[in-house]
Amino acid sequence: MIGRLNHVALAVPDLEAACAQYASALGAKVGEPQDEPDHGVTVVFIELPNTKIEFLYPLGDNSPIKGFLEKNPSGGIHHICYEVDDIEVARDKLLGEGARVLGDIKIGAHNKPVLFLHPKDFNGCLIELEQV
Repeated sequence: MIGRLNHVALAVPDLEAACAQYASALGAKVGEPQDEPDHGVTVVFIELPNTKIEFLYPLGDNSPIKGFLEKNPSGGIHHICYEVDDIEVARDKLLGEGARVLGDIKIGAHNKPVLFLHPKDFNGCLIELEQV
């Protein structure tokens, strides 16, 4: 059901510093910051030949990333995102297998439908699915 790895998301405590480090030290192609109010984050995508890295930075006091960074002040891996052909079919299959879907299907940073799966159901890793 899952397709290619779309991105690995890193919560970062300093968005400008993280972007500068990846651009300078790693020579990465760093995108522009993009506010995602529905998700409570500002995101920046780092383009790699075979996937992307997504930096997540809190947008507002109710951001889920704010709590993550309070527990992990240096930042860290927040989630991984896999592509699926049909997000509703994927959701229904996962619910049928007992997986917990967190919230409803929303539009993500790529203007495509996304949903999240509970980390306790997937070996401690928060999973995002994105319809392609």
